[in-house]
Amino acid sequence: MPSGGNPSPARRDARRNRERLLECARRAFADQGAEAALDGIARDADLVVGTLYRHFPTRLDLLCAVLEPKLRHVIDEVEAALGLEDPWEAFRGLLEVLCAAQAGDRAFGDFLARRFPGDDRTETVHHEICALAQRVLERAQAAGVVRPDVTGADLFLLLWASSRVAETTRHAAPSMWRRHVYLTLDGFRASNRLNLTDPAWDTDQLNRALAEPVKQAHR
Repeated sequence: MPSGGNPSPARRDARRNRERLLECARRAFADQGAEAALDGIARDADLVVGTLYRHFPTRLDLLCAVLEPKLRHVIDEVEAALGLEDPWEAFRGLLEVLCAAQAGDRAFGDFLARRFPGDDRTETVHHEICALAQRVLERAQAAGVVRPDVTGADLFLLLWASSRVAETTRHAAPSMWRRHVYLTLDGFRASNRLNLTDPAWDTDQLNRALAEPVKQAHR
C-alpha cells in the first residue's frame, strides 16, 4: 500500500474517469434527456463504454449519480419555501423551485415526470418531494388562498406542461416557462374560480401515467 495514505495510480485513474463520465453525462442528460446515448457519453469522456458500465452498471445508476446533488438542493429549497410565513408565497415558491429546476435540464424534467418502480433510490426521492409539495398545498388551502379542489396530481400536470414549454422555447425564449407558470398560478387561486368539469386524478392514475414513459422506453 502506498505510504501516506495516497491512492494508487490505478485508483486515481478510476476516480478521474468517474468524474469525467459524470461531467459528460450531466451535459448529455441535460440536453438530450434521460435516454441520452450512453456510448456517446463514454465517447465524449474519451473512454470506452465498458469503462462507463464498470462505474455505472445501469443507466439509472448513472442518472441517479448525476441528479443526486441537484435533487438534494431542490428538496432543501422546497423545505425553505414551506418555512415561509405567507402560505401563498410558499405555494408559489414551491412551483417556481420545481419548474426552474427542470428548465434547461431535460433529465431533471424526465425524473420528475416519471416513476421507476422497484428502485428504492428514486422512489424515496419522489415520495419526499411529493410529501413536501402536499404539505405546502394543504397549508395554502387551509389558509383559503388556493382553491380547495386542487390536488397534488394537478401540480404534477403543471410540471409536465412547464417542462414541455421550457424545452420548446429554450433557445428562442429561455424564460418563457415562467410566464406560463405565473398564468397557471392565477388559476390555482381560491378567489373568482371557475368550476372544474373534469375530475382530478387519484394517486393510482397519476402513478400509472408516470410509469408509462418507462414502459414505452423498454418496448
